[in-house]
Amino acid sequence: MPKQVVIPPGTGKPLAPYVPGTLADGVLYVSGTLPLDADAHVVHAGDAAAQTRHVLETIKGVVEAAGGTMDDVTFNHVFLADWADYAAINAVYAAYFPGDKPARYCIQCGLVKPDARVEIASIAHIGR
Repeated sequence: MPKQVVIPPGTGKPLAPYVPGTLADGVLYVSGTLPLDADAHVVHAGDAAAQTRHVLETIKGVVEAAGGTMDDVTFNHVFLADWADYAAINAVYAAYFPGDKPARYCIQCGLVKPDARVEIASIAHIGR
């Protein structure tokens, strides 16, 4: 099964050995996405809603670079640093998925960057 690496224009250097997305057989796997700028610094420290918007815009860029839209997202893995941010994250999340929602799970955990409030990884099925 051939795979295609997906790296949108303007993508910064990753924190570890990974790429933003991999497309294989019409399925796009988007790596865990933190609220980082091109220099890998956390943006919008302390603002879970703004960080979620930044993360979802980054994911949207990966999905679009692979030829899809956010409607193609079928599953999200949501990691949050504190359950106190759950409502703020969900409010922004709902705006990015206004129709049928993707399946997902959400867990609280420590994130690789302490100032990050949220990380999301996605799976999308890109039309052929």
